[in-house]
Amino acid sequence: MKKMMRQIEEEPLDALSSVRRQAMETLTQLSHIQPVLGVREKSELVNTCVKSVFSLPSVQAMQEKDEAKAETIQILYRQTLDALQTLLNALFIEDPTPAGLKSILEPLGPWMNSGKAHERARAVNSNVSVLNHTLLTLPNFMSSGFPALGLLLGRLILRIGDPDEDIGREALEGITILYTILEFQNRTRDKEETNKKELYESNKRFLGPYNPVNPCQNILRVIAEFGDFLGPQQVKDLLLAALEGLKGGSEALGKALGEMMQLASKITLSSVLEWYRPRALEVIPEIMQGIYMQLRHIQEPRARKVALLPVSLLASSFMTEVVVALLMCPLPLDSNAAEMWRQLILHKPSYDVRDLLDLLLTSLKEKPVTKKGRVSIIPLAAASGLCELLSVNSCVGRVRRIYPQLLLALLIQVHYHIGLNLPGHMASQKNTRKDRQPPAFVPVCCVVKVVKTLLLKMGCSYEATFLEDQGGWEFLGQAENHHRGVSLLARAMVQYSCQELRRILYLLIPLLERGDEKHKITATAFFVELLQMEQVQRIPEEYSLGRMIGGLNHRDPIMKVLSIRGLVILAHRTEKAAKVQALLPSMVKGLQSVDGQLVVEAIHNLKVIFKGQDRKLSECSVYVEMLQILLPHFSDYREEVRCSCINTYGKVVQKLRAPCTPAMEEQLTSTLVPLLLVMQEGNTKVSQKCVKTLFRCSCFMGWELPKRAYSWKSWDSHQKTVAKICKYLVNTHGHSAFKFLSQSLEYAKSSRASLRKSSVILIGSLVPSMESIMTEACLNEVKAALENLRQDPEASVCICAAQAQDHILASCWRKSWPLPHGDSWVCDPATTHRWNPSCENLPTCHHRCSWIMQALSSWKMFLKQ
Repeated sequence: MKKMMRQIEEEPLDALSSVRRQAMETLTQLSHIQPVLGVREKSELVNTCVKSVFSLPSVQAMQEKDEAKAETIQILYRQTLDALQTLLNALFIEDPTPAGLKSILEPLGPWMNSGKAHERARAVNSNVSVLNHTLLTLPNFMSSGFPALGLLLGRLILRIGDPDEDIGREALEGITILYTILEFQNRTRDKEETNKKELYESNKRFLGPYNPVNPCQNILRVIAEFGDFLGPQQVKDLLLAALEGLKGGSEALGKALGEMMQLASKITLSSVLEWYRPRALEVIPEIMQGIYMQLRHIQEPRARKVALLPVSLLASSFMTEVVVALLMCPLPLDSNAAEMWRQLILHKPSYDVRDLLDLLLTSLKEKPVTKKGRVSIIPLAAASGLCELLSVNSCVGRVRRIYPQLLLALLIQVHYHIGLNLPGHMASQKNTRKDRQPPAFVPVCCVVKVVKTLLLKMGCSYEATFLEDQGGWEFLGQAENHHRGVSLLARAMVQYSCQELRRILYLLIPLLERGDEKHKITATAFFVELLQMEQVQRIPEEYSLGRMIGGLNHRDPIMKVLSIRGLVILAHRTEKAAKVQALLPSMVKGLQSVDGQLVVEAIHNLKVIFKGQDRKLSECSVYVEMLQILLPHFSDYREEVRCSCINTYGKVVQKLRAPCTPAMEEQLTSTLVPLLLVMQEGNTKVSQKCVKTLFRCSCFMGWELPKRAYSWKSWDSHQKTVAKICKYLVNTHGHSAFKFLSQSLEYAKSSRASLRKSSVILIGSLVPSMESIMTEACLNEVKAALENLRQDPEASVCICAAQAQDHILASCWRKSWPLPHGDSWVCDPATTHRWNPSCENLPTCHHRCSWIMQALSSWKMFLKQ
């Protein structure tokens, strides 16, 4: 059998041959003696034979090509078709089951929608012949229903409207036979004796004669009379079969055929849903998916309009089910899915649109991550659908009714989708250029786009531009800056007097206590900016001032900073200024152990309150506490945070007033080493801020630092300067010497090489300056730190660590320092520093090049590891 199939496949598709006919006749004979073929093997066999025969040119074309053999061609053509039909009938007899019949009819289906009339005619003729043979030899096997009834009926119905009248007449004949088969099965089930021929003739009269002038009447009659045999699955298949006739467009099919197919499809779709719409309820997801898949192959605008007809018809009765089905479309939405969403709102009454928007709002209130940790596509799909609806102008006015709810729900969804991926739900994005990958789909960017679209459609173009200028759109999609983006949006809406702010304000009050942390942060960020509105005076104080005070003790640092921002805004109101100023210590205290960026943001807001404060001694503790909060952020990895904290530190110092308290002195003294070290990082902007702040500290404390201490020139070539600075620090602030050393060792652990390097250089000069007060424990700690830094991946740090060891070894504590690498030299300083002509007897401090080479060697070995 496989040999015969290969022989058929090798036959030319542009000419008849007796080999093809003989092979099919041989296959027919084999079907009687071979074991029954499986469904897959039978489908493959039918596909091979059907393709070989149906792909042949029309008889007329073959006769015109070889006029001398016109009669022979006609005979051979008829014999070939008969051989194919006999084979199909034999295969049915071999396996008279629903699956067997389906494996024969299914390969014929696509040919019924061919753009070539002779191919459609052959397919319809073969279908009718198989149906007729089924009726004549009808076994009692279809108690569960006729296989693929909806698809077969739909394809035959489309052919009733074929421009070729012979095809239309043959298709109606096939439908009559199919109707007879189904009715005969029902009567047999009810044990009624029926004559097949009489039943066929009766049904032929019942369904009416073929009307070549208006075949649509035949289509309407057939659909109306087949109701008893159509369940939900059959209705679904019938609708999808009607869509098959829209593929290719009028140009590919020919103008006459394309128009007739569109008309037949439209009548079929509308009449099926008019008669059997309730039956489609349970298969709406499958129908929507089928429409989505078919739209990929339908390009002609009028044909696409017909294909989208079921979407609007089903939505008019089952809006919820249709929306749920569309929420399952792959993301990001392509043009086909987007058009399906827009179809929901076209030519719809206002109450339907209201229901649609309410459904989307409900979906937008869901979390994208369930309690069990599963990712849900629903909120993102709802946001994408809303974006498409907003593109329809008639929808904009109806959206305004729930604009505040939509805006807040979308902003919260932005927060939820930050860093979230939705694997398994993404549409495959194809790019025409193979060397370029399509841009990755980022869910949070999609939701931000919907927020922007909503604002623009609601007339908030100034607000959208404001966010664009301030970088607010980027902030919204960043985990660390989301609250800033929300605040910018709310601030812009207040600045430009958005008409919906009052509704948003009253909507936000109950939302502040709902949901999880992300929900509360987004809601609070928006609410805080609305405290500038006059309507806030009508809100009970517990919902404004009380809520902000409670936020100062919140475990989330962002909520603390937002609460400070809210209190600062409330401080502008005369009746609340005193209460807010009294909370200043609590606000400052709440910033301990908070991220540097948040500290900068909070301090910026607190400046307003400080400006209104009387400079009293009792407030010095607040200033000192603020200085304590700012100091750890001098070494922050972000330049803008370092600059802002150092600069703010200097400005707070300016606010200090004599007399200087011990707390002030201790705090400002602890600032010396960090400023000196950060000044050496090589960043001009940061160094300038350090110099300015150091000068302010010196002025307030009356320090007389060496002039070179205010220079940010590298210490590499100014070791004497470092030594002078260290000598000053130890001599002037001896009680803080160990604090300076501890700070230097801490900075030596920094992730930034510039800080490690400057701290090592400082340690190398600071330790010798502390000779008289150095303890063994501190010295051991210094030793261990420098040994580790000699293995630093940064070469300059490694060399400076070696030099620092050199400086310390040159001091007077050689007895307590283990000699590296087994070097032996006299520990008595007087003996060691005597001149000796032998280089081998020279102390290490007199041949430092060896130390540098050793440091470089250690560094190279570390890198090789």
